[in-house]
Amino acid sequence: MNKATNNLFFENVSIVDIAEEGKGVGKANDFVLFVDKAIPGDIADVQVYRKKKNFAEGKITQLKQASEYRTEPFCEHFGTCGGCKWQHMTYDAQLKFKQKTVEGALSHLAKIDVSGILPIVPSPADRYYRNKLEYTFSNKRWLNDGENRDGHQPDMDALGFHIPGRFDKILDVTHCYLQADPSNDIRNSIREFAKQQGISFYDLRAHSGALRNLIIRTSSTGELMVIVVFAYASEEEINSLIDFIDGGFPQITSLLYIINQKKNDTIFDQEVIACRGPEYIHEEMNGIRFRIGPKSFYQTNSIQALKLYEITRDFAGFKGDELVYDMYTGAGTIANFIAGQVKQVIGVEYVPSSIEDAKINSAINDITNTKFYAGDMKDVLNADFVAEHGKPDVIITDPPRAGMHPDVVNRLMEIEADRIVYVSCNPATQARDLLVLKEKYEIVKIQPVDMFPHTQHVENVVLLKLKDHQPKAGSSELEFSI
Repeated sequence: MNKATNNLFFENVSIVDIAEEGKGVGKANDFVLFVDKAIPGDIADVQVYRKKKNFAEGKITQLKQASEYRTEPFCEHFGTCGGCKWQHMTYDAQLKFKQKTVEGALSHLAKIDVSGILPIVPSPADRYYRNKLEYTFSNKRWLNDGENRDGHQPDMDALGFHIPGRFDKILDVTHCYLQADPSNDIRNSIREFAKQQGISFYDLRAHSGALRNLIIRTSSTGELMVIVVFAYASEEEINSLIDFIDGGFPQITSLLYIINQKKNDTIFDQEVIACRGPEYIHEEMNGIRFRIGPKSFYQTNSIQALKLYEITRDFAGFKGDELVYDMYTGAGTIANFIAGQVKQVIGVEYVPSSIEDAKINSAINDITNTKFYAGDMKDVLNADFVAEHGKPDVIITDPPRAGMHPDVVNRLMEIEADRIVYVSCNPATQARDLLVLKEKYEIVKIQPVDMFPHTQHVENVVLLKLKDHQPKAGSSELEFSI
């Protein structure tokens, strides 16, 4: 920080908006200010700590007037941890600004009239709503204010989450409000046992150490999966920790471990060793069971996932005779969820292991009208594919945060399905794609869904109807309204 930045100080800054990183947005002189832990409605004195040409980042030195949306954060790690950055806002306010995010993206980026947008669907639970958490072991713990100032070397081992912007620093988490019991007990017990036994924690810079990651998956069926990822551990260290977990937590139904000595944390190409139970647990939704393995993708808010899929199904307006393409199908959750209401579902996904999960999920539910294919969407979804499987009546697309590849959007324009249901976790990239699609499609319904309370993330479902659509002979036209 240079001297000029040190001296940059603004009084009585009005916070008028909130940014993605959870920072409040204000303006002073010619600067747009992004202010840590500030929320719309606050008036505060702000000290700048980083300055760019047209904006600056700062922190509150004195809160002159608290926003009506402000509330007391419930987690001791708030402000240091990279998650739950909206904890200092009431939940009603969070929903308000998420709705505003969707409206802003679709109106400004896609030039869509959002006057008929439906109210955001809140999450029934704003704590302990996640079914999966991944923690990192590190020998470089993030030191809190005041630590290491008395000359004593503190314990540097940690098991928790990455500090934002510091890949090698890990916040040692004592209690996380994201995942229900016994998640916290398992994590804390494993950390203490490893310390007592002298099992080394991973060094993210030197790529050394025995313990690397811990993944905990829970499910609505009561099943529980624990995956320990080792790096450079001896057989004795592996056995002692696994035996400790096995003996201390009988409620674990799937206890697994992986040895990963790569430079990155991904486990998709690593062998999984089962120590107790099968290599999977089950999730259940609307009477359909889904097998969840250590590498499977499944929506991390189980309750809201059901709501999201119900909205998707209802937007599609199935009558029973439709051919549906489910793009970015993942483990086939949406495909299998809707299979009972349609003639056939064709699912496409980039990750081969997810396609195998999708096929298994059809098989264990005796679903016979699904087909799944692995490959890059822009390569798979070509004219030959459509000629072989038939022109879809409905396309459901649920792409990653980056949205759809331009080639895929162009293919949708060529296919001209009667209806498209676009599910997105990023309204900005969704808006980019809708800007193209709206040349041929009418935007009929827009429904935001909150999957992740206390974060800026929001899901959004959009129904598109082909313009000048002529219904099939003998069928009644669906009525749509926004």
